[in-house]
Amino acid sequence: MTDVTPRSALPIPKPAMFAPVPIDPSLARREAVLQFLLDRIDYERMQSMPSAEEAFKLDRMRALLRRLGNPQEGLPIVHIAGTKGKGSTAAMTAAVLSAAGYRTGLFTSPHLDRVEERMAIDGCHCSADQLVELVGVVRPIVEELDREAARQNPPEPGPTYFEITTAMALVHFVRRKVDAAVLEVGLGGRLDSTNVCHPAVSIITSISFDHTQQLGHTLAAIAAEKAGIVKPGVPVVSGVVADEPREVIRRMAGRNGCRLVERGVDFDFDYYPPRHLERTAAPGRVDFRCRSDSDGPRADCHYEQIALSLLGRHQAANAAVAMAAVEELRRVGWNIPEAAVRRGMAEVVWPARVEVVARRPTVVLDAAHNAASVAALMDVLAESFSARRRLLILATTQGKDLRGMLQHLLGRFDKVVFTRYLNNPRAVPPQVLQALAEELSGRRHAVAAEPAEAWSAVHRLAGPDDLICITGSFFIAAEMRRQLACRPFPQAADRAVHESA
Repeated sequence: MTDVTPRSALPIPKPAMFAPVPIDPSLARREAVLQFLLDRIDYERMQSMPSAEEAFKLDRMRALLRRLGNPQEGLPIVHIAGTKGKGSTAAMTAAVLSAAGYRTGLFTSPHLDRVEERMAIDGCHCSADQLVELVGVVRPIVEELDREAARQNPPEPGPTYFEITTAMALVHFVRRKVDAAVLEVGLGGRLDSTNVCHPAVSIITSISFDHTQQLGHTLAAIAAEKAGIVKPGVPVVSGVVADEPREVIRRMAGRNGCRLVERGVDFDFDYYPPRHLERTAAPGRVDFRCRSDSDGPRADCHYEQIALSLLGRHQAANAAVAMAAVEELRRVGWNIPEAAVRRGMAEVVWPARVEVVARRPTVVLDAAHNAASVAALMDVLAESFSARRRLLILATTQGKDLRGMLQHLLGRFDKVVFTRYLNNPRAVPPQVLQALAEELSGRRHAVAAEPAEAWSAVHRLAGPDDLICITGSFFIAAEMRRQLACRPFPQAADRAVHESA
């Protein structure tokens, strides 16, 4: 193992609710570098994505990193893939490592408010000045690669937005002398731009249906793409419990000579959810169990009643995966005491994941964007909230399983308003959601042209004992978070929401 010596444990910064990093209006340089990034190919914003083989080129990523001095080499890395839960698992893992005294970099995507959120160290986002500095480092190399790609026959595209931000994060972590880095896969795994590292441990959180055009139409095919992050001899922690994808991961781990640690076999958990969260803030509790093996130096591990700041049984499952990965690091000599595990899990902040952003009425913001994550959200609302009435604002993304998402949502809310986010062209028109919902339920729900109108109407209808849920996408979560920060008590009447005849 690469020698990693922890610093003294430092407090994990806990950002205030609704508090994006302030923007200095004098930073014209930041606007210029943002424009450089926005001008790149960005598959997060494209209305239709090509196949994975067409879109993602690891050779291009390797060329970029090679000219940057291969910043990924020598970094102790935790690499995390999965259909859902990978961002939360990454945040929890990073929080535990920070609490143990390791200076820890965290790379995640997408961001909610600012691109700087994608690269954090010990909970602190990259600053605007650091972003400008990083773009200054990578831009000449990107432009050189652009020229080389244009000379190909046929011409090839140069580095993409995600490839560039991945490279920037790695450079940032090396320059700031982190002890460890936690990298969340963007899409899939096998061809993702993060898959150029040789990690200390690989994690696959879960397998369900999403991005089927790029990853495949069966759970086995999707699992094969996710398990593409498995590296020879690197231990793999898997939270996957369904038989079909689990077998794929087992075969991949066996083929690569990897130690495989599986939920339900080598570790598991019990979850004790908080109740009545519309009245009080309380964490859930997790019991975690992990067995040892004959070649390991440690005895069986059992942590009881670990406070978990993130809500829901699905987050408890993510926490168990993160703790199993931490046990793998401890197994090879990392100094991560139980107190750090408890502190990291209790203090991790991860916005827009069943985030209670207001009370009376209770407002819950969640970035659920596929059927499985919507189902998990509904479970949390059922077990931890007892609101009088429930109201929903939904906006989502083209290419998602709209029918599956709506089947979990319809019938669970007293009022539904469909809208669209404005900051990305992939938004589904609300009339499309309305028509599909009417087909599924026989009921015609309201539509709003934009998030501000939807919020004005729903908030006006809600009483102090009601619950408003806003979900469907990271993009609607980001827009509504800003909306609530600026104007939490709208005066507009709900005439902005139109019931179609």
